[in-house]
Amino acid sequence: MTLDAGYSGARLPQGVRARFVTGVNGMVMHLLEAGYETPGRPAVLLLHGFPELAYSWRKILPRLADAGFHAVAPDQRGYGRTTGWDPRYDGDVASYRALNLVRDASELVSALGLRSVAAVIGHDFGAPVAAYCAVTRPDLFRSLVLMSAPFGGAPAGPVPESIHAELAALPRPRKHYQWYYSTREAEHDMHDCPEGVHAFLRAYYHVKSGDWRDNKPYPLKGWAAAELARLPGYYIMDLRRDMAQTVRPGMPSAAEIAACRWLPEAELAIYAAEFSRTGFQGALQWYRCATGAEHIAELKPLVGRRIGVPAAFIAGASDWGVHQVPGVFERMRSTVCERMTACHLLEGAGHWVQQENPEETSRLLVDFLKSSAA
Repeated sequence: MTLDAGYSGARLPQGVRARFVTGVNGMVMHLLEAGYETPGRPAVLLLHGFPELAYSWRKILPRLADAGFHAVAPDQRGYGRTTGWDPRYDGDVASYRALNLVRDASELVSALGLRSVAAVIGHDFGAPVAAYCAVTRPDLFRSLVLMSAPFGGAPAGPVPESIHAELAALPRPRKHYQWYYSTREAEHDMHDCPEGVHAFLRAYYHVKSGDWRDNKPYPLKGWAAAELARLPGYYIMDLRRDMAQTVRPGMPSAAEIAACRWLPEAELAIYAAEFSRTGFQGALQWYRCATGAEHIAELKPLVGRRIGVPAAFIAGASDWGVHQVPGVFERMRSTVCERMTACHLLEGAGHWVQQENPEETSRLLVDFLKSSAA
């Protein structure tokens, strides 16, 4: 099947275009960009997370362009209209390892004819990819913004297996969502759920947003089952529930959906159409590489390496993602990022901060980019 640039049914903001770039680490990469008309502008690379697309930056791209930047957001490996990635559970999982995702980003910069970018900005699972870009290629990625997912440095090893038994042994038996996402069943559970992909994504986006009143995050005391169980069910799941079952009770009412200005039905339909077409497995491979010891091992040479480029952090104040790994937010600020200029938690926003509050997110990004350049 031949794909068109741009998403079916999507109305992109004025000044934003879609196109394909070939020769990116074995892939044809689909991207959205703004500010491309004027040669020589400083470039910014924006990396989405799960379950997202380049489209997640639709509200940010034109604002960065208005501020004088060439803003580029690709569909990453496993997502959207980028092609050349392996969609099979039993396929080339290693191609989704962190350092190969860094290579994807590096080769995209090269394919665009750029010698470097002013910043790499990563949201959710795009944040650790952006962080590893800054760790390994500070010459290419000259500053860093992490959004919604703090970075605590390369892991010294996998999480002890005992935590899973401890979670399962709780009075209310539980499991960690990242290990659930690494199972063979997760793709089917979400893609083929009874309510359909659109309704599943509506509930998933809602329960992790600032619209869900139960999102009142706070720091946890440590990596112990009883403490992790304080996290919402979409992070520490009921042992016998899949993700569609987990978020189903959080489905907003028809009135709440109609009132949702940051993700109206027509925009959610873009995500639903793409994930209905591609499935979720390519995206879920990232979790398998984050939880599997054989994949984590490649990061061992980076243990203890700090980030020396200017850095900032932005998240919603109602985002549990800031605290889902106890101590990482604090370690990022105190140790990992040597030149962290600011951490911003935006009131009223949850996990999807660049969609929920694009005005303030864009203002903070522009301020950071200009101060870093100065």
